[in-house]
Amino acid sequence: MKIKYLTLSLLFFLSINVFFPVVSFSKTSDETTTSKKKQDSNLKQSNERKKVEKRPKNSREVRTSVLPRNTTSSSTPPKRVSLGSAMGLGKHLDLLNLKSNAAIVVDQQSQAVVFEKNAEVILPIASITKLMTAMTVLDSNLNLDETLRINEEDASIYKKSRLATGTELTRREALLLALMSSENRAAYTLGRNYPGGINAFMVALNRKAREIGMSHSSFEDPTGLTSKNVSSPEDLALMVHAASQYPMIREFSTTQEYSKFISNRMQEFISSNRLVRSGNMLIGLQKTGYISEAGRCLVMQAFINNKPYIMVFLDSEGSQSRFADAVRVKQWIDDQPNLQVVRKLSLKGNSNPMNSNYLMPTLSTVSNPSKASTNSLSNQTIESILQNNR
Repeated sequence: MKIKYLTLSLLFFLSINVFFPVVSFSKTSDETTTSKKKQDSNLKQSNERKKVEKRPKNSREVRTSVLPRNTTSSSTPPKRVSLGSAMGLGKHLDLLNLKSNAAIVVDQQSQAVVFEKNAEVILPIASITKLMTAMTVLDSNLNLDETLRINEEDASIYKKSRLATGTELTRREALLLALMSSENRAAYTLGRNYPGGINAFMVALNRKAREIGMSHSSFEDPTGLTSKNVSSPEDLALMVHAASQYPMIREFSTTQEYSKFISNRMQEFISSNRLVRSGNMLIGLQKTGYISEAGRCLVMQAFINNKPYIMVFLDSEGSQSRFADAVRVKQWIDDQPNLQVVRKLSLKGNSNPMNSNYLMPTLSTVSNPSKASTNSLSNQTIESILQNNR
């Protein structure tokens, strides 16, 4: 009996020693497997975070849309097109391939229109206005040596100018700077110092335009900074003809440079027309103009083969293209011994270039004779102008 109990006790003891270690081993194995899975998961998450952190700042993103990117910065305003471009005038081709959207060329002596392109379209004319301003001032017979002063009203018209507030200049100087370098403050102070003020001046200016025959023109300020100053190439041809009969306008508009002491320093003013500055083209009168609505504009009286021609170029896009257009017209006239007359234009006043009020300029009278060695544009000048506008 005792042997039986001893045998049973031994078996029970062996069973416990064998069973419990197995259970303990199994439990330890399960815990190790679970812990390893957690470590793998944590390592994977850590690697993913590192990948995100190390991604380049300017990495390219895959676009899911075919729409174009908006390359225009929100702080940069979109480019403003001129009225002529908005009207589609640039689609109108011409035999000279001019860059100006509207133009007219008139033989001033015979009053014959020899070339025109959208000549009756009404467009903003920018600082071409200053020729009307000059004629209105000279018609008033005001003292040209009277001292005028640039005040706050003049300065508010145009923020950027070397004619600082408080600058004193004669009416004659204001006319010169308005016509030669297109100084807006100078032009405005001429109108402001007219008897009755700026409003009376604009009434007189528009009356002068009607007297000339400019039936498709209207002016609201003496500078041309407003797009409400409008005209047509045909009307401007009439204006250039009228202005060419004022010796002072001819002289001042073709002056190359002028110096004046302002605000304790010498200020240099130059012509806004590069053809005038080149000194080798016979220009009797000229005026340039630009605002975004008008594009680049140019009017001229130029002598070609000893004959005066009126040239009007409006709404040109490139900064130099209007001058290149003038060169193209000059070359075309030189190459055409017998120009075909398109129609006649009635020019009021004297059209005889041999009259004393109609003196043809000579290259010997320009301010820099060293540049005026020939009666026509040099090949180098012509090519440089045309090269930039092809």
